[in-house]
Amino acid sequence: MQNGAFDPIELPAAVWDRDETREILKNRDIAGLFSLAHKYGASQVRIGTATGLGQPRVNKILNGGGTVKELAVIERVATGLRLPDHARMLLGLAPLNQASHSSDDDDEHEQQARKLAELLDTAATIDPTTVMILRTDTNNLRLLDRRIGGVAIADKMRAQISQIQRAHRHAVRPGMRAELAHLLAETASLAGWQAINSLALNDAWRHYEHAKAAAYEADDPAVLAYVSGEQAYVLMELGRPAEATELLQHVHAQHHDRVPARLRTWLSAAEAEAAAVLGDETTCRRALDQAVSLLPDGDADPNMPYHAINTHHLARWRGNCLVRFGDPATVEDLRSALAGMDGTYNRAESGVRCDLGHALLAVGDPEAAQPHIHRAQHLATMTGSRRQRRRIDELARAVNRALGR
Repeated sequence: MQNGAFDPIELPAAVWDRDETREILKNRDIAGLFSLAHKYGASQVRIGTATGLGQPRVNKILNGGGTVKELAVIERVATGLRLPDHARMLLGLAPLNQASHSSDDDDEHEQQARKLAELLDTAATIDPTTVMILRTDTNNLRLLDRRIGGVAIADKMRAQISQIQRAHRHAVRPGMRAELAHLLAETASLAGWQAINSLALNDAWRHYEHAKAAAYEADDPAVLAYVSGEQAYVLMELGRPAEATELLQHVHAQHHDRVPARLRTWLSAAEAEAAAVLGDETTCRRALDQAVSLLPDGDADPNMPYHAINTHHLARWRGNCLVRFGDPATVEDLRSALAGMDGTYNRAESGVRCDLGHALLAVGDPEAAQPHIHRAQHLATMTGSRRQRRRIDELARAVNRALGR
């Protein structure tokens, strides 16, 4: 393959027949197409020249900062990347060489048309009541996730996302499509958080990218800010807290005047956690103070069922952050958070007990830390949280060493 900026781009023919490529095409994942081209030697400049988009926009799309919805632009991408006809059709475009199609191809196209008509007809039956039922299903899955963890409901989650995606993809009425996009963003975000807890970080990132795309279509700043903020936790788990802090600060600055105060509280607390992982105590404390000043009364907002934060949650967050800096007040913060838990947040309780055990160990009381560590291990195992279990096991070894075992 040539590498000049104006040389044509041509990927190996076999690439277009792979399952992962077919999924990219079906989802109109332009960033995925650009990544394929880059994998086979095309620079961003070369992609931008071939598609007429220019290198800056190509870079933005590749880094998740831009979506492509305009049919004319998608056509230019298909032409620039020299997609064969069967790939163009998966992308939702007409083939270029229609005259050469055989009767078998015509039969296949008729089958595709019938299938599409069936999907459109099914999606047309979606009404506000159906969306309400689907939203209730997602909320029930959220409650189950808090109690028993994502591993136990993985099949239910996959089925729920698939059902919402299918309805959203073929919805025609703008209002109903926006409602489905909003619900898809919430559900994909929940799947992303479950993937983080099982340390399936690539899956988590993919879920959040889907959630952000849906949030953009729903035109909902609150859900977009939330899913973008949650994506920062993937960076933290990858050992990239500086990038996580930067992302959270950007999300907060970009959306602060368009989202509810409770969500701004959550963004500030998440920033504090990223700063704590980074070891930046000044930024951590500033963000915690900001979170406290923003927190409204009550536990949750009815328009944001995916999000709940109150004084007890903030106490937990404060303890989780400041235990890293040896703050002696951490023990009381965490005891307060533990006392305020309602018994349904099993995975969260695991985290609080782990933090409390850490704090007690830090003040020289490993015997008091031990029962909290044991309870945290039990809850993390029960909810299938590999993320929590990894940290708890490390702390259990430290407690055993302190006890001389």
